[in-house]
Parts: sequence; structure tokens; C-alpha cells
Amino acid sequence: MNLTDSLLDFFLETREYTESICKPLEIEDYVVQPSIDVSPPKWHLGHTTWFFEEFILKPYAKSYSIFDVDFSFVFNSYYETVGKRVVRADRGNMSRPSVEKVYAYRNHVTGALKSFLEKKNSKEVLDILEIGIHHEKQHQELLLTDIKYILGNNPLLPKYTKNFKEHNSLERAQEWVPMEEGIYEIGHKSTDFCYDNELGRHKVYLHSYAISNTLVTNAEYMAFIEAGGYQKFDLWHAEGWDWVNREQISAPLYWHIIDGIWHHYTYNGLQKITTETPVTHLSYFEAFAYAQWKGCRLPTEFEWEAAQHLFAWGQRWEWTESAYLPYPNYKKADGALGEYNGKFMVNQKVLRGSSVATSSKHARPTYRNFFQTNLRWQFTGLRLAK
Repeated sequence: MNLTDSLLDFFLETREYTESICKPLEIEDYVVQPSIDVSPPKWHLGHTTWFFEEFILKPYAKSYSIFDVDFSFVFNSYYETVGKRVVRADRGNMSRPSVEKVYAYRNHVTGALKSFLEKKNSKEVLDILEIGIHHEKQHQELLLTDIKYILGNNPLLPKYTKNFKEHNSLERAQEWVPMEEGIYEIGHKSTDFCYDNELGRHKVYLHSYAISNTLVTNAEYMAFIEAGGYQKFDLWHAEGWDWVNREQISAPLYWHIIDGIWHHYTYNGLQKITTETPVTHLSYFEAFAYAQWKGCRLPTEFEWEAAQHLFAWGQRWEWTESAYLPYPNYKKADGALGEYNGKFMVNQKVLRGSSVATSSKHARPTYRNFFQTNLRWQFTGLRLAK
């Protein structure tokens, strides 16, 4: 199988999985936007389609017929180079286009791209195709977590599906993994796909440290709550303490105490919390405060990457103590695709690993996710270092 055929199969598999994520939804679920950080499922379906239309079909497929000239305005996300777009907070106000029309748009673009790729294509086109596939995989994770936020903020706390295991393993006994002082190489080095923010492989000097072989569990985090962790200002950054008080935060997102017993909202509805599974839906502020309470700290992203082969990861995105910054010799791509990562390298913290919502063939040890310090609707947890 040649590279084009391989990527075509990968593309079709990815497109199919996105739609399978939406199958359990009611039609009314597709347009809800309870928070500016959450996009309606209908928008994700359209945006991931627009990406292929905008960056491959329009410039390279000369006979391509645009599905709807308004869709570039409707489904552009943040690409200033491409033109105007609907304000992010207004995505939930779009009752039109209909869900039916958005699926027709997906079928139109998928079919057109399949036909286009069956012809000979340049490396430039195949590189953009690969980025587009992984872009859609990113949105699959966002789609899953946005659906959870949409349903988790519904007063009925409805089930999404019983087939998705978001708490799929118990943590083993916690041990400290020692790491020697020295020089370590950081960054992507293989020929497999990566984003530009993983490039610029370079050496870093690390002092000796130890990192936990396990993630912090629900039981451990409950102890923090019971010890008054959310009331002790000295555990928090000033900005975090302001956030706790302003937003009246007293537990991780989706946690509810009912008759003295902790429950949390899951894809299978409201459930009692399993104490030995990893805690999730924490902000950086909460992860930092917990580490302070334990007399520990969060690892830097470099400490995490240097040690990641010595522990299991992949259940939770793990907050690090590192600001999201460029690696040495980082260079943004030309044009619109240069807006993909570089423009966000300010006021964000790096998360490492992946989560139970991360799509297959997308996680890798050098992946650098990034979010603002108050966000917690993703499957975010923490691992301690000292």
C-alpha cells in the first residue's frame, strides 16, 4: 500500500469515528453551548469538514464545487488568515444550518476528497492531509469532552452511553521513581507525525528528582477536600485563590455529594465515585494546591518526558509546572497553518500524556497539550514530583 492509499484509509477511518461519537446524541444535543470553552457537536462536525475543504480542496482540487459559500464564515475557528468567522461564544446560537445539512456537508467533502486523493498527489497535499486527520482527532477528544459538559450541565444528568469507559483501571501502589541529575534530550525525533510545537529537539539539564509512578486517585483527593484544602489560602496561587472564591469551587468538576457520599457525573450518568481510580477534571490551580498540600510539586514537562518510559500514562492529561513556550529554533509554518500552535504560546500551562478520550494513533510521549490554568472540562489529572 502506498502513502496516499494509507492516508486515505486513515482519513476515512477518522471521519467515520467522529460521526460514531455523535450517534448516541439526540438531535437537540447538537447545538447546545453551555460555556464559551465548549463548542456544540454540530460545530465540531462542520469545522473538521471545513478544514479539509479550505486547506486541500479549494486550493488544490480545481474542479471542486464549494458546498456552501457561507460555511467558511460559520465553521472557521481562529484562522485570521482565512477571513471572518462567527464569534466563538455564538456557536450555540446557530440553529441553522441544520444538523442534516451539516452531515450532507461532511458527505460532500469526504466524497470529494476521496475522489481527489485517488489521483496522484504531491507531498505538500499529503502533509496537509495528515495534519487535517490529526486535527480531526484532536476534535474527537474535544467532542467527547464537550458532550460530557453539555449533558453534565443538563439538570437531568442524562446518560450519553454505557460503552465508554472513562475510569478504566485502578491505580497500583504508589512508588517514587528516582531520576538522576544530568542532561536529557527533549522533543520529537522520529519520522512519525508530530505537531510543530514538538520540534526543535534539544538538551535540557535536570537536577535529581523523583516522580510518582501513579496518578493521584479520587481517594487521595477526597482527603485533600476533607482536610479543608479549598479553604486554605496558603496552598493556592493568588490567582487560584481568587478563582476558588469567585467561582465557589469546592470539588473537582462533576462532583456532587449526596447523603454524605461523593458521586460524579459520567457518560453513564450519575455514579458513586470509585476511590482508587485517578482523579480527573481538575484545573491547574487545583493540581498545584494539592501538590502543595502533599509537600510536593508538579513535574516540569521536561521531567515528565525524561521519565515517561518508567511509568504508565494515558488515562489523564497531566498538568505540569511548565509554561507553554516554543522550543529552541521553533519556526511557525507560513500561511494559515502557522496559526495552529505558535499564536497560543502565552498564558497557558503544558499538559503531557493523553487521556481516555484521546483517539487511537494520536498519543505520543512528546505531545504537548496546553490549556489555561482555570480550565478543567478535559480529562485532566496530576502526577506528583519532588
